[in-house]
Amino acid sequence: MTRPIIPDIVVSRLPLYLRAISRMEEEGLEYVSSHELGARLGISAAQIRKDLSQFGEFGKQGTGYHIPFLKKQLIRILKVDRVWDVAVIGAGDVGSALARYQGFQEHGFRVAMLFDSDPAKIGKVINGIEVRDVADMERLIAEGSIQVAMLAVPAEVAQETADKLIAVGVRAILNYAPVNLAVREGIRVEHIDPVIHLQHMTYYLAPR
Repeated sequence: MTRPIIPDIVVSRLPLYLRAISRMEEEGLEYVSSHELGARLGISAAQIRKDLSQFGEFGKQGTGYHIPFLKKQLIRILKVDRVWDVAVIGAGDVGSALARYQGFQEHGFRVAMLFDSDPAKIGKVINGIEVRDVADMERLIAEGSIQVAMLAVPAEVAQETADKLIAVGVRAILNYAPVNLAVREGIRVEHIDPVIHLQHMTYYLAPR
């Protein structure tokens, strides 16, 4: 049976739903309505119902969504019912911060490898992870069957580095380099550029 194509904008909202209901579960709540969930997220109840209905029937009219069940289903849909090993490329300020971040593990990710080209950084240990020579990156990532990478390298080497990662099996890249990456179909790239987000926000600010 052909798997239905889910719009990317819908998939992008699923982690927001998962985070919100996880917090509700921590608060001791057992059920939540689409209206209550929408109020927390600033998303309409109708949109939430429409999004979730694309993956199955998770709620009941009159009682809403059973939070533990919905959480389990979202974890399954997002494929974070396992721990994904992640390679971080670049051990500068951003890469080092990513390696130190303690929140990945509880959400299904583990920084397993850290690479840099600077001889002064190679061999250092950050949060228990040894910085490896980027010259060994392709071999080690292929040996580790790593599919997820975070790119924290200068813009001028980002595309070349991404090409090497993809060639050895990486299929998802979180890109912190201030440049858009050109990748083939089937490779997922998310761009994290604070300057772009700041410029987006300042458009809406009225001058004083």
